[in-house]
Amino acid sequence: MPETVNGHTLYMEHGQLGVPPDPIIPFIEGDGSGVDIWRAARPVLDAAVEKAYQGQRRLVWKEVYAGEKAARLYGTSLPEETLQAFRMFLVGIKGPLGTPVGGGMRSLNVALRKDLDLYVCLRPVRWLPGVPAPVHHPERVDMVIFRENTEDVYAGIEFEQGSEANQNFKALLQEHFPSEYARMRFPASSAIGLKPVSVEGSRRLVRAAVRWALENRRRSVTLVHKGNIMKFTEGGFRKWGYQVCEEEFSGQVYTALQWERTAAAQGEEAANREQERALTEGKLLIKDIIADAMFEAALTRPQEFDVLATTNLNGDYLSDALAAQVGGLGMAPGANINFETGIAVFEATHGTAPKLAGKDMVNPTSFILSGEMLLRYLGWHEAADLILRGVEGAIAARRLTFDLCALVEGARQVGTLEFGQAVIAYMEV
Repeated sequence: MPETVNGHTLYMEHGQLGVPPDPIIPFIEGDGSGVDIWRAARPVLDAAVEKAYQGQRRLVWKEVYAGEKAARLYGTSLPEETLQAFRMFLVGIKGPLGTPVGGGMRSLNVALRKDLDLYVCLRPVRWLPGVPAPVHHPERVDMVIFRENTEDVYAGIEFEQGSEANQNFKALLQEHFPSEYARMRFPASSAIGLKPVSVEGSRRLVRAAVRWALENRRRSVTLVHKGNIMKFTEGGFRKWGYQVCEEEFSGQVYTALQWERTAAAQGEEAANREQERALTEGKLLIKDIIADAMFEAALTRPQEFDVLATTNLNGDYLSDALAAQVGGLGMAPGANINFETGIAVFEATHGTAPKLAGKDMVNPTSFILSGEMLLRYLGWHEAADLILRGVEGAIAARRLTFDLCALVEGARQVGTLEFGQAVIAYMEV
């Protein structure tokens, strides 16, 4: 646990995160409105720790750089020093970073995840009372998404239409895989992208989801996939996910495959009794669903789902769609984690909203709740509970930023900073 000027570094020991009373936490303000929401969120996190531990613990903040600020200071949007800081100090937090659509600059968010091998994108989604939502029963939504974070189409293996690389790849495909080449409707004008999904990537993602679900006493893990169409990638994810569940957690889970085997051998009634007995014994249910059916089910019967484990693109769509059901991305926290190395970067999940930057208007709840997740990751549950109490209190008092205020009768509009101060004020009310 090497000492630094102001605090100590977190460390991994026997697979567990070691947490000193004064951990150094790197932070990236973010682009656009990220500066505004960080200015509101940081005092909330500090106040929660102070109130919970009366000076016996504190967060030691260390600014690191990415995005526009890094480009100004270093001439690059993602300096190696920033990556090294997260590797050294293990746990950090970041605001939103901008990435233009189209060619040129790669996504900084994807770059951070890949360079640090943060293979889990963890997105809890639940409704906070008083938040306006577009569905009749947002309280039925209480899911945690484990999105694979390093593979799938986000690997960035693409061949631009008209490029030499595109022509060479299509010639290779036509020569060696003529039946696959023939499946392209307009091969001459097609851009092409590849979708790698690996055994290792799939297994470690599902393993992390199951472990988390068991540790947090959740009811089920659902593998979300499009294996009926993409049989070897999405279908592989499903197959390898079930394999890791039955091979590594056999005494702790009951899988849909077990139900199918029993139903085939003894009939559905026997399979139903077996599943009911397993769940009564406290075993975790492992099941799967086609991705498009999951979107429908998320709206019509969300109470049937708990932890979702899925591939990268599915998880991207699902996490935002579920967030919309409970009030939008402004309410949605997230984290990118490698559970083996311990490295975790918590983040506001929405965009940079550059037109609102510097206007003290943006809702900081996503950033604040990402900080709440960070505190729980450290094991500082008392401070995390205070943040939840404060956010719920501010919302119940109808002191809301502009995005929510117009939707709640009798609400008083507050700015970004004032909302953060309201959260602090309601921590102990």
